Amino acid sequence: MTGIWLALAVALAGGVGAACRMTLDGVIKERVRVPYPLGTTVINVSGSLVLGFVTAMAAGLGPWAVVLGTGLLGGYTTFSTASYETVRLAQEGRWRVAVANGFGMLVVALAAAALGLWLGGLAA
Repeated sequence: MTGIWLALAVALAGGVGAACRMTLDGVIKERVRVPYPLGTTVINVSGSLVLGFVTAMAAGLGPWAVVLGTGLLGGYTTFSTASYETVRLAQEGRWRVAVANGFGMLVVALAAAALGLWLGGLAA
């Protein structure tokens, strides 16, 4: 799969990832009432874990690694929303929650990506 077909597959997968993100975030907001953007954290951490796994498996996945990594997981995860939510929390004077959201999510997402790379290395 190359050229236009790869680009179309990435675009389609990105749309699916964005729809999954919207759905999961909505379900979490509906079921878990906390003054913290938990949905975004769950989405970014789980996406980092899966992207680590896909990256470790990339050689065996061929062009599907791009479709899954860039498309699906690129549409699913959301750094921009996490950044906005952190700024919003700080503007509201909720500094501890803002710091926990910004730095905490970064640390946990990095750990999840490392775990995904390790697990993918075991499976490869």
